[in-house]
Amino acid sequence: MSDTPATPRRRGSVRTEELLKATLDLATEVGYAGLSIEAVGRRAGVGKHTIYRRWPSKAALLLDALSRVWTSDLDYRDTGDVRADLREQFLRSGQALSSPPIGPVYRAVIAEAQADARLRETLHERFLVTVERSTLDRIARAQHTGEVAPGVDLEFAAEVLCGALYYRSLLSARPIDEAAVDGLLDMFMAAYGTADRAPGGA
Repeated sequence: MSDTPATPRRRGSVRTEELLKATLDLATEVGYAGLSIEAVGRRAGVGKHTIYRRWPSKAALLLDALSRVWTSDLDYRDTGDVRADLREQFLRSGQALSSPPIGPVYRAVIAEAQADARLRETLHERFLVTVERSTLDRIARAQHTGEVAPGVDLEFAAEVLCGALYYRSLLSARPIDEAAVDGLLDMFMAAYGTADRAPGGA
């Protein structure tokens, strides 16, 4: 019996993955300004109308392409040690932000967003809010288990934790290395941690 042909949905899924990969590859090579729907179509071997049926604009296509490779890097592990979990995730995200394909593409999108209010709003909703919410969720769980002081509003703390890393990655030449992450987490735990739940404590 012959193999069952791929379903239309399966073919569509494969085509979408091919288009997102072609988009990331091109954006890494030429940046946001040099990217075009036509160029993506040529790289993927399809007409531009095939792309426009899925995405209304270059920005929407590129943000979906970024999501394809970045979403898993936003997930926190939960080992019961909030400092260790924050440290592991920040170092992992720092590596992603400084390496292809995410690093150069994300920096190009950030630059373009400064002159495009709609792109800036979409970028904030699709990525920055997600990053902050993921961090807030992890430190809020630590608050519930007693690692973080009760009764304090952690929303600003989550914004500061994420903002410090993104500032270093996007606006400075300094790396997001172990020393930077450890210094940031030392400040966070000094301000919000509870000594009785410190790792190795009684």
